[in-house]
Amino acid sequence: MSPRVPDAVRRDLDRLVAEQQAEHRIPGLLAGVVRDGQVLWRGAVGAADVAEPDEPPTPDTQYAIGSITKTFTATLVMALRDEGRLELDDTLRDHLPGTKHEHVTVRRMLAHASGLQREPVGDVWDSLQHPTTDGLLQGLEQAEQVLPPRGRWHYSNLAYSLLGEVVSRVDGRPWATALRERILEPLGMGRTSTMPEGRAAVGYYADPFADAVEPQPVNDLEAMAPAGALWSTLDDLTRWAQFLAKGDDAVLKGDTVEEMAQVQIMADTRKWTLAWGLGLELFRVGDRILVGHTGGMPGFLTAVTVHKESGTAGIVLANSLGDLDPGSVAGKLVGTLLDADPPLAEPWRPGHGVPDHLRAVMGRWWSEGSPFEFFVRNGNLHARAESAPRTVPPAVFERIDEVTFRTVSGREQGELLRLTYGDGGAVTVMHWATYRVTRGPEAFGAD
Repeated sequence: MSPRVPDAVRRDLDRLVAEQQAEHRIPGLLAGVVRDGQVLWRGAVGAADVAEPDEPPTPDTQYAIGSITKTFTATLVMALRDEGRLELDDTLRDHLPGTKHEHVTVRRMLAHASGLQREPVGDVWDSLQHPTTDGLLQGLEQAEQVLPPRGRWHYSNLAYSLLGEVVSRVDGRPWATALRERILEPLGMGRTSTMPEGRAAVGYYADPFADAVEPQPVNDLEAMAPAGALWSTLDDLTRWAQFLAKGDDAVLKGDTVEEMAQVQIMADTRKWTLAWGLGLELFRVGDRILVGHTGGMPGFLTAVTVHKESGTAGIVLANSLGDLDPGSVAGKLVGTLLDADPPLAEPWRPGHGVPDHLRAVMGRWWSEGSPFEFFVRNGNLHARAESAPRTVPPAVFERIDEVTFRTVSGREQGELLRLTYGDGGAVTVMHWATYRVTRGPEAFGAD
């Protein structure tokens, strides 16, 4: 445990988990707050197996993490995209030809914006008999398009089952093999598997009218595995949270993980508290945005939520069905720590001078009647509107040639910055995303 977490904060976190376990009648609740791959706090209340009431769950106890699995499937899709082996705007026609749903795109399936029905054909959650790959594809022709593509957010396990088959066909290996070799082994997640292995929590249904629990069956999801089959531990999910915060070049570069966290569709259209990126849920908790996913399986409710700016994550693993909102609890864990113990700012260190070609650009400039600061950090040109909060990252530019820069992050990302030099060699005017940028305030149409 980190000595930096104050005792009062630890007590608040302990209290939160104890209250949730008691209120929602969870046999064994395990939770943690992690930062940059380090567990800052963890709490366990109850038992992983009620037959051993004095044995609380440990960081190595497996829980069924349900739909958190979708973040792994999405990562596989994005890795194949980065390798040029598929595109996000590919359709099922490109990878599963012959289906009547051939117009559905990979991007929309990742964001639950495809409009496909929620589950594969058949009452799979009644029978707990899940389709094989052949059965999934045959049933696809009876599946409905219940909403127009991107008409609104609509959760679909069917879509993620199909994404798993796309991964298998493009990668040339079964989804589970690609998962192990592309993600689990590089990240050292040796206790994450498609079925329980070793010490695992028992999933329960708690009788709402009596102090009794009923063990729930372990499910083999077959072709639905890419939508929710994984079992994992607090220790392994600590590694996964670090990956979702920063990426890992051995799996997926940080820029692509950041792309996954960009809003594709709003799930909560009233209060804007929940949106979806490319395989990631985006939760608004106060002024903070957390990314990650929740999960539910017979006998289990789970969540991983990550505050990317600070690298802080909340993990919740519960071995019971019920009305627990694991995403909300994980968000409260993160907020409790960040409110009381935010991470230290990175120390500033002097750089190694300013490249000659940037000296003429530094300083105050004006555009559309507002002042901007252009400055150099680590040899790169940055810009920030003076009115922008300091919590908003600046625009960062990459030099193309003597007079042209590309905005690679921040405001106007992707747009060009073009410099115009006067006779004396000074930069007299710039154009950023075609807007005129001058040393002094000017009206539109000024000479």
